[in-house]
Amino acid sequence: MKICRYVRRDGSSPDSASPRYGLIEGETVIEISGLPWAAWSRGARFSRLAEVRLLAPVEPSKIVCIGRNYAAHAAEMGNEVPKEPLMFLKPPSSIIGPEEAIVLTKYSQRVEHEGELALVMGRRCSHLGDGDDALSFVMGYTCLNDVTARDLQKSDVQFTRAKGFDTFCAVGPHMETALDPSNVLVETHVNGARRQSGLTSLMTYPAAFLVRWISRMMTLMPGDLIATGTPSGVGPLVAGDTVEVSVAGVGLLRNPVHAPQA
Repeated sequence: MKICRYVRRDGSSPDSASPRYGLIEGETVIEISGLPWAAWSRGARFSRLAEVRLLAPVEPSKIVCIGRNYAAHAAEMGNEVPKEPLMFLKPPSSIIGPEEAIVLTKYSQRVEHEGELALVMGRRCSHLGDGDDALSFVMGYTCLNDVTARDLQKSDVQFTRAKGFDTFCAVGPHMETALDPSNVLVETHVNGARRQSGLTSLMTYPAAFLVRWISRMMTLMPGDLIATGTPSGVGPLVAGDTVEVSVAGVGLLRNPVHAPQA
């Protein structure tokens, strides 16, 4: 099941600009009542997919990211694989949706893409045990681009500034509820050229492990995002680029890249 968050393009009603959730079925978006992780039902209103603008599929309270979760990416950065998951946060203010612009920052000379599989939490969870079914707390899966100012990451050592700029967390185009995250292909293309390609089976810490591990430090809430790490092949983005992150079984997230604001 594909669940999206969207607005209508035509302004046909007073509330048409209000974001709403819907089901994508073929080329049709069917509005649903309520939040996807709560009680909801199919509504009577529907639109053609071409008539709506897809937004980031969730508004999380937090975005929990895992660094160096693929050995080849750790190696290309000159690092060893962490003995425990390397965790950091991106602010919700960094989120954009499909087709929205990633805006480069004048404070960095080297902004890079990091295509990832992201988990969307569906239930509150805290202090999960080793025997708990961690993925039962996950509602769905989506594509995420953990845009990073690489020079600032290296100079600051910690990651907050390098990964926290507005527009540095592209998410979408929707969430897919029916996916086995253990062995799916994650790829990134820039201007049609493949930059990254890796299977999630190569992750050092798989999705279920990450949910359990993170829950022991912070309570995960419905709608929260977990970015599971990026394969090798990260590289620069420049103004005028178009970057696409795809996750097999989910879809494709496309974003243009714009020059820094004056």
